[in-house]
Amino acid sequence: MLVVSAQGCGFRSTRPLQLETPIMMNGLPGGGSVTARVANCLPLGSDGKHFLIGVSLYTHGNVWGIADPPEDWKAAAENTPSSPTKKNPMEDTAQLRLKKKSWPYNLFSESTETHPRRK
Repeated sequence: MLVVSAQGCGFRSTRPLQLETPIMMNGLPGGGSVTARVANCLPLGSDGKHFLIGVSLYTHGNVWGIADPPEDWKAAAENTPSSPTKKNPMEDTAQLRLKKKSWPYNLFSESTETHPRRK
């Protein structure tokens, strides 16, 4: 990990990840795991070999095992939006894919999409 917070983290990857992709991170301190979604994906450099992946945790808190976290981390964990009717994150991704096939998203071909900063 490059950076962590109560809401998520940033890490380096050798390949890009699509926004809103649900992920599971395991091997955390204490042997834990956490689910999250890709919130951002930026190229590092111009060679296209590395990417900075920004991740948003579904459940906020000190999942990183930091002994003395900042005071605002507790407030972030308490303010985590939780809804008993919230479905599995994988189902949300499926719904997002269906949306992308609806107007106005279907006006653009997925195969020709490019990142605005890449050439």
